[in-house]
Amino acid sequence: MTPKIAAPYPRSAIRFAAEYLDFERGIRVGNLEDHERITRILKLALEARYREGFVTERFGRGVYWQWIGSVSRSNRSAKTVSSKVSFGCSKFFLTIDGADRLFKCGFSVERGMMRPPADNPQIRLGPDWDWHRLLAALVPGGEMQRQLGRLVRREGFRIDAGDWENRITFGRAEFPDMDLLQRTLAGADPSSWAGFQVYYPMSRKEVAGSSGVDLVEAMTAVFGEVTPAMNLCMQVPLVPQA
Repeated sequence: MTPKIAAPYPRSAIRFAAEYLDFERGIRVGNLEDHERITRILKLALEARYREGFVTERFGRGVYWQWIGSVSRSNRSAKTVSSKVSFGCSKFFLTIDGADRLFKCGFSVERGMMRPPADNPQIRLGPDWDWHRLLAALVPGGEMQRQLGRLVRREGFRIDAGDWENRITFGRAEFPDMDLLQRTLAGADPSSWAGFQVYYPMSRKEVAGSSGVDLVEAMTAVFGEVTPAMNLCMQVPLVPQA
């Protein structure tokens, strides 16, 4: 059954502001009206584009969040073992990376841990996680190589790969062959959180020089650009609607 989908905000109604991307505190989501809040704005836009529901995930609490993810309900529900958690799903994401001083927007595939602590077993890599599809897609000459090459070499995206404390960043000048990328991911510390992110980076100056509406349109454009690559990792791919 096709879910009931609300219309996205028209451009004139969006009141998101560039200062809500705060490089000291994170992404502001609290104490705002719906048409100012980026989670609500993007949820409506994604659901209208793909004609399906999305779940908003986050890291952070209170007024400012450090990381926001948007997970396809169809892809998560298709997981026979992991349908009640979002760790196993490819997702669109936004984050303020304080270490790199960048706003990042793109898609992410998480591995979780292969050796999780005993009190947190749900973050163990599951047999039906999208991580396995990602690794299988990293073949020389394959479609993932073509999509990543388009994004990184032509469009200026970057890749973060490996365990999160020691992740490796690949850009246009360091674009990896697929064997190297697969080895980097497969060799990540099993006791650490690991993942793969493809994102467009924006500096603090670039963010400050943009209007809120321009930033929202940039985020939705980035999500559209990365969808073909993310689909290669998904159990239920996203299909943009005309």
